[in-house]
Amino acid sequence: MKFGISEEGRIIEDQVLRFLNEKIIPAEKQVIKEEHDVNDGRDTPTMKRLRAEAKALSLWNLYLPDKKWGAGLSNHDYSILCEQMGRSSIASRVFNCNAPDTGNAEILAEFGSEVQKAEYLRPLLEGSIRSCFSMTEPDSSGSDPTGLLTTAVRDGDEWVINGHKWFTSGAVGAKFAIVMVVTNPQGSGYERASMIIVPTDAPGFNLVRSVSVMGHVGGSGHCEIQYHNCRVPITNLLGPEHGGFMIAQARLGPGRIHHCMRAIGMAERAFEIMCRHANTRKSGDIKLGDRQFVQEWIATSRMEIDQARLLTQYAAWKMDTVGKHNARQELSMTKVVVPNMMMNVLDRVIQCLGALGVSDDTPVAAMWRNGRALRIADGPDEVHKIVIARRELKRFSD
Repeated sequence: MKFGISEEGRIIEDQVLRFLNEKIIPAEKQVIKEEHDVNDGRDTPTMKRLRAEAKALSLWNLYLPDKKWGAGLSNHDYSILCEQMGRSSIASRVFNCNAPDTGNAEILAEFGSEVQKAEYLRPLLEGSIRSCFSMTEPDSSGSDPTGLLTTAVRDGDEWVINGHKWFTSGAVGAKFAIVMVVTNPQGSGYERASMIIVPTDAPGFNLVRSVSVMGHVGGSGHCEIQYHNCRVPITNLLGPEHGGFMIAQARLGPGRIHHCMRAIGMAERAFEIMCRHANTRKSGDIKLGDRQFVQEWIATSRMEIDQARLLTQYAAWKMDTVGKHNARQELSMTKVVVPNMMMNVLDRVIQCLGALGVSDDTPVAAMWRNGRALRIADGPDEVHKIVIARRELKRFSD
């Protein structure tokens, strides 16, 4: 395994870092203020300006490994860029590399018809529209997508969708949703569901509310959606009928790498804030950095961040060399290790900063609020651990 980034990736990384430090981080507070004031899911004036500048520099759609659609970087190279983007909560959007658009674009590119690609994928990649992904339900276990309750029934040339979703991230201001629905109720757990593209202006698509998450409601939201006799053409089926679970797994593999590398970027920025604070803040006549317990926080955090990065880059390398299916064990391990590392580091940083740490005068408190969900999203820790253990037991079953 090569730990270094490719020459092409290194050039892009230098550009991303320069743009991040000179343009994005200085504009963070302004973008967050504008989003709070408007809160309709649309790009704010400052975000529009940043996105236009990034697009002009070709720092755009860096996540797609197929050069027909994106930058053509390997998963490993992009994972390194993802870490840099993770240093700012607004960076992924600036570079048109934000979830859930990234995952939706990936499955549209892989499974979409030519008509679907023209109508939905190309505008998504151009940045002229946004999308959302509608899978999680309040009345079924989010950790078991084979138990979904929302249905789609064929009626002539249309699908009729009925059901209740929530945490449909990005729904406010989105042009369309990709919805996972049951189309084969009598089928096996992995052959019950399909993916269907639903325009958000379709009759019967009802955005109920943006769910408050730890006191915060903003941006494009984690939305509750009611589908009530929602009708779309049968041609809106994405990929094979009853292939929804397979498509979901194809979508989640790269997504887990992206989430985890961004989380490492968050941890790195928070770590830097802690170290700078410890070098200047005094407790009595002694700098915090000279206190043994603070040194323990710093040393442990440094080791945990580097360990998590190596595991994640290994998973990305395996995806590139042997494919997503054969890297699924490493992907599951990464998905457990990284969010827990991030939360441990953020907790130490908050403790080191004291009252400053729980304020919004630094980005650390927001990182903690936003980051906690990663131990649940894309599969909770406990489910990944069960899967990891079963695979290991199977190896030694003979």
